Amino acid sequence: MIHSSAQVVASGGFDDITSRDVRFLEEAAKLGELTVLLWPDAVMEQVTGGPPKFPLAERSYFLNAVRYVSKVVTADSFADYDSLPRTLCVDVWADCRPTTSRAREVYAGENKIVYRCFSCESLKEFPDVPPRPHASGRRKVVVTGCYDWLHSGHVRFFEEVSTYGDLYAIVGHDANIRLLKGAGHPLLPQEERRYLVGSIKYVTESLISSGDGWLDADPEIRRLKPDIYAVNEDGDVGGKRDYCAALGIEYLVLKRIPAPGLPKRNSTDLRGF
Repeated sequence: MIHSSAQVVASGGFDDITSRDVRFLEEAAKLGELTVLLWPDAVMEQVTGGPPKFPLAERSYFLNAVRYVSKVVTADSFADYDSLPRTLCVDVWADCRPTTSRAREVYAGENKIVYRCFSCESLKEFPDVPPRPHASGRRKVVVTGCYDWLHSGHVRFFEEVSTYGDLYAIVGHDANIRLLKGAGHPLLPQEERRYLVGSIKYVTESLISSGDGWLDADPEIRRLKPDIYAVNEDGDVGGKRDYCAALGIEYLVLKRIPAPGLPKRNSTDLRGF
């Protein structure tokens, strides 16, 4: 039996993080305190034959924002990715395809580490992410959007907005995203997008909108009664300012500024990656 205080490690590149990656991290964290051993760019190139889509600093920033991850440690550039550093205290090595290997299993056995593999089938569902308790006396902040390709720019926005109060992120439902953005949108279904957004530690709760148009989150906003509606400069459209004025909600527009040392990201540009 694995004890709840077990030290769990997941090792990999975690480049262009998907919902399946986050589901894996969620399941791994149920085994104990989760550390991600993150491969640097040189190891990524060695393993995949090419540079990662996202550099080490950006991948680390994203992973540190995932609510299931306790800490992120960068692997040595010359490390054997089928073993673990001796400096890490490890009870369980959590793994899933495509990084599972017999070599990892043998290494774990030789070092008295439990090697726990998760199948792709076990990671395909997107369960509800339990909301965090609303802190008494803290203001409520709401944000809305598609969040179709969750990236470091979104994470940075959530991080900044959460400093103003408890953050409620309302994800646009599929039909409305198609209405606003046209064919080919969204890339991911609403439940998957809601799951990803809710897995970011700065988000108190993620929801799916039930209205239409630019103000598709109106039913949810009226129920939540937020103090602030926050948008970035690109999202300052669709009559949101007048809407907030009519409801007595503070309207906050933030500049799109990436986290220190990271490139500016937006979903439109990433579609061309």
